[in-house]
Amino acid sequence: MLFANKKLNSVKRQKTISGSHMDRKSKLPPAGEMETLQGQFLVAMPLMDDKRFKESVLFIVEHNSEGAMAIAINEQMPQIKFEDVYRDLLSASAVQNNKDKKIISSSMGSQPVFRGGPVQTNRGFLLHEAQEPLEGISFPVTSTISFSVSMDTLRGFAAKDNPGNIIFALGYCGWQPGQLENELAHNVWLTVPYNCDLLFVTDFEKRYDFALELLGITRANLSAFSSRA
Repeated sequence: MLFANKKLNSVKRQKTISGSHMDRKSKLPPAGEMETLQGQFLVAMPLMDDKRFKESVLFIVEHNSEGAMAIAINEQMPQIKFEDVYRDLLSASAVQNNKDKKIISSSMGSQPVFRGGPVQTNRGFLLHEAQEPLEGISFPVTSTISFSVSMDTLRGFAAKDNPGNIIFALGYCGWQPGQLENELAHNVWLTVPYNCDLLFVTDFEKRYDFALELLGITRANLSAFSSRA
């Protein structure tokens, strides 16, 4: 397994559409009308016809005229913990014989690993609360949440007894310019404003329902809305 050791721009260049509407022509909004959804959530609607995204909740880490990138936050990889992935990363890294770099706390070692999306599933992505000072490179998603593809950042968190709120995922979801806007126009996703409990606290298997609750709707309401769309 590989943890990205390059800047986020290197990931941008490899984005592909996340879901089921690749055959629909994408259209960018007119200049000046782009409204970023960065830092918000996407919730899959019943119209989602890609089984990989059925009842998915995604956190958008980047959204601009160049496309979008998100991490799925409601599907954990069974029987895999952070320590398992981290050991594999160390085995493939240049610092595998450096004892100081091999330290991993019990609290970090037991952290779950999320299935972040279908793109680059052999790469690790870390969402964490903004912290200073911090080794490596992290990119601000909001004023309180950062996103990292830096191995140095991962090593720093691995040794923390109290890492705070984090999500570690393998893979991500990506859209080329205009594709996410197109899916939204076809009622494939609902957008949900940022909520810390949804991102970090709520049990992962309850996050879909909680996301709907934040909008004041239920699965039954959602199905009725989709049938009218």
